[in-house]
Amino acid sequence: MRIDIISAVPQLLDGFFDHSIVHRAQEKGLCTIQTHNLRDYATNNYKSIDDYQYGGGAGMVLTIEPIAKCIEGLQKERKYDEIIFVTPDGELLKQGRLNQLSTLENIIILCGHYKGIDQRVRDHFITKEISVGDFVLSGGEIPAAILADGIARLIPGVLTNETSALTDSFQDDLLSPPVYTRPEIYRDMSVPKVLLSGNQKEIDNWRHEQSVERTEKRRPGLFKE
Repeated sequence: MRIDIISAVPQLLDGFFDHSIVHRAQEKGLCTIQTHNLRDYATNNYKSIDDYQYGGGAGMVLTIEPIAKCIEGLQKERKYDEIIFVTPDGELLKQGRLNQLSTLENIIILCGHYKGIDQRVRDHFITKEISVGDFVLSGGEIPAAILADGIARLIPGVLTNETSALTDSFQDDLLSPPVYTRPEIYRDMSVPKVLLSGNQKEIDNWRHEQSVERTEKRRPGLFKE
């Protein structure tokens, strides 16, 4: 899988993709993540990529030309399944969407900045808009990193234990149950006896019950979504 990320400040992403699961995915040759500096596609001497918005108002807007040039340049090299704009007013990101995106071959993620991007980019180039939550950040780089990480870890072969991702929270519209490890007793705190029983059926039933209870208490809306 290939993920191309277009950003006005790609340096914000460099360290993130050099470590952990995303780095492992790239080392294994299972995923390629390439960042693109939007300023490299600017046509003026100052390499500016933003301008004042028509109609007045506070905040600068990313201009259409460098974004169009970057996207069209990438499209000449390969076919993209999705061109995603990460934006607060997009579709709220959920696990099911990550599952679906992880099955694709090539995607582009466009990071917004300043007040946003020229609407014509959204109208003519973007195929999907995704939000990581109902809040505003300084730019789209953190949401892009979240999206790339959430996708990469689902690619077969990335995780050492491939069943791990399938038992994460939200995969079955439930939160994950509590987990425990050694020591069995720490001070006066013990691991639930059922987890030490060796009876896998009882353990599975306990975990499911805990997931349901935790979801009802912490995220009751999941049952309705």
